Amino acid sequence: MTALKKTTAYIALLLLAAAMAGCGGKEEETTVAEVETTAATTEAPTTTAAPVISIESETDEETTEAETETEPVTEETTVPDIPPEEGFARSPVTNMWIREELVSRRPIAVMYPTDKKAQPQYGLDRVSVFYEIMEEGDMSRQMGILEDWEDLERIGNIRSTRDYFVMESMEWDSILVHYGGPEVFVKDILTRDDVDNINGVGGVMGDDYGAFYRVPAGTNSMHAAYTDGAHVKRAIEKGGFETLHREGLWDPNRWKFARETEQVDLSSYGNSSEAADIYMAGCFPTTKSEFHYNAEEGLYYRSIYGSPQKDAVTGEQMAFKNILIESCFSGSRGAGYIYYHVLDGGHDGYYITNGRMIHCKWVKTNEYETTRFFDDDGNEITLNTGKTMVCICREGDSFKIGDTQITL
Repeated sequence: MTALKKTTAYIALLLLAAAMAGCGGKEEETTVAEVETTAATTEAPTTTAAPVISIESETDEETTEAETETEPVTEETTVPDIPPEEGFARSPVTNMWIREELVSRRPIAVMYPTDKKAQPQYGLDRVSVFYEIMEEGDMSRQMGILEDWEDLERIGNIRSTRDYFVMESMEWDSILVHYGGPEVFVKDILTRDDVDNINGVGGVMGDDYGAFYRVPAGTNSMHAAYTDGAHVKRAIEKGGFETLHREGLWDPNRWKFARETEQVDLSSYGNSSEAADIYMAGCFPTTKSEFHYNAEEGLYYRSIYGSPQKDAVTGEQMAFKNILIESCFSGSRGAGYIYYHVLDGGHDGYYITNGRMIHCKWVKTNEYETTRFFDDDGNEITLNTGKTMVCICREGDSFKIGDTQITL
């Protein structure tokens, strides 16, 4: 008991004793005067006792308030997404930090050959998303989506496109940079009003706008066509192309990304498996593309023809945080050309990141829609922040994870 409570109790006892003394004598001998005196005396402790209750009540309230103040208060907090420096924002393509003005600017889509003689190539270190798809003659072709390209002193070498590459490039509202293509299969899509392209051979499939040159000058080699950031910029101006993303053709909320500090761990899926070494020879028999996981960096390094695929200037090997594999319905068009139903849905796919892989399904219903991937529970997958490799393969082809073969 506190000192205050002890004092209060002592005062209460004294007042009670005084009240009892005022009530002495037998009831039958009590006079009117005594009754009045007793009443007066009895009322006194009631009046005096009120502060006693008040004091104890105040003490309890003070104690409760003190205890309440000492209780910890838990609040949910969101860590702010602070750019590394002023003027930077998240890329809608990779979720990496890029210069703010690049977010609203249309990227370019560059057609790169996979031929062994065409390696190494320029501009690969700036690729945000990289595609490999088969074309005719057991040869595949590549396309890179470049967000930051204006200062590149050389881009290429550059080869022809196919209509399924055009459809994939439209997904990013990009400006396609290519060197021709089979007119019978690509003319219709390349000459649409909503498709902007810089075509190295000129003619009915689009102008070259003076964007290309050959290295060395005067050579007729199929692997000698190049451009650069300055030439592409002038070509875009000559063509009157929109440089910013076009309303209605671009949705900035594209793939879902996790922050670098909250990375996707596919081991949480019951059907996930280890995926450190990926061999794509069953899909791309000439390049025999493969990826090898560096656990310390959390990246998959790409090789073709058994050697690292590198940028010609920096010497850096291409590396990706995410790998997406699409099984796609395809068939023959004749003359060795292939068609792909890249506008489709419900076909098998695989998502690989951070050393693990899960099965999924993919959906793309129109050219400008993002190809989305869904896990076996029907939930859209979340990618890790970083560059993405997309391998579009024919149904029935296969790839290996280590020694395990997977048929699409």
